[in-house]
Amino acid sequence: MRKDIHFDNKEQVDKAKKNLVYVGILSIVMLFAGFTSAYIVSMGDSFWLKFPLPSSFWISTGVIAASSVAIQLALNFARKGNLKGLKVAILSTLLLGIAFVYFQFRGYGQLIDNGVHATGSYIVVSDGKYGDYYEVKMDGKFIDVDGNDFLIAGKKMTENQLKEYQNFMGQFIKVDTLSNFKVSNYDRFQIYFENEPLWLDKTQLKKSDSTDLLYLDRVRLKDLAINVKDGRGDFFVKGQIGKDFHIYYKGEELDYKDKELRAKGMKLSSYLQLKALESADTASSYLYIITFLHLLHIAVALIYMTKLVISSFSGKIGKDNTISLNMGAVFWHFLGLLWIYLLLFLLFIH
Repeated sequence: MRKDIHFDNKEQVDKAKKNLVYVGILSIVMLFAGFTSAYIVSMGDSFWLKFPLPSSFWISTGVIAASSVAIQLALNFARKGNLKGLKVAILSTLLLGIAFVYFQFRGYGQLIDNGVHATGSYIVVSDGKYGDYYEVKMDGKFIDVDGNDFLIAGKKMTENQLKEYQNFMGQFIKVDTLSNFKVSNYDRFQIYFENEPLWLDKTQLKKSDSTDLLYLDRVRLKDLAINVKDGRGDFFVKGQIGKDFHIYYKGEELDYKDKELRAKGMKLSSYLQLKALESADTASSYLYIITFLHLLHIAVALIYMTKLVISSFSGKIGKDNTISLNMGAVFWHFLGLLWIYLLLFLLFIH
């Protein structure tokens, strides 16, 4: 009788554990359904940036698929009483899960290197945009910006020319509230402010009327300098529009010519040009939020996976006790399928 009572209690506990996992899965499904729906709604009436997913995201997909195979093998080994195989497979699952996290962060690094940030970025550069207040001459020739290309005499700058230009502009990144910039290497370069050349009085930049730059004008020069140092021209994301990234408005892909966004060859209205300047890069923010939320669930699952590894090596998981491993496998498989869904969603929608 006592054995029957014990068996019934164990069966109830196991059932409760299963229900808890399924409730957790349902909650996560609803969470991500909400975010992906919000993503689609948000892109309806906004300027929207689209770009290829980083290669590390694809590698992490292969890694999590392999980890799903590994935990299923661990469960099969446990059910057959193969404790050695169980230990190898469950440890492999944990290591592959850690590798997934590593490649996810590498993917974030690749996004940042390409000028795609989680917050605070815009699609089109507004602050410190070249030509709004400042222009620069190099060796007596005006530098120009076309998209994200830096040009001199109508030709794209060489790598060495761009590096020299970036080094020169680097001295304007730090702004003092009281004093003007101390400038060097002004023999090869000359800065124009509102179409008038600035001249050098010893180490200080002066306007044509011999006055210093106002603090606000120094801040504007600093913003330009930051853009140049980051290799940023007219767009925050690096590369060529239409090739390395795409901009959409209401589902219509835009191109860029003569510093203006165009749809089907026709330039957008002044209102929409201004709206584009003020439009935050919401698409990239959604990408970071969605993928990082998934990564947080992976991190929680890895803590549980560590517990399973310890239990398997201490003999607590065996042929007659696989419920914790079984529930861990169900949740891990779910996270793997969820990642594949998110990847396909971002691939075809983003």
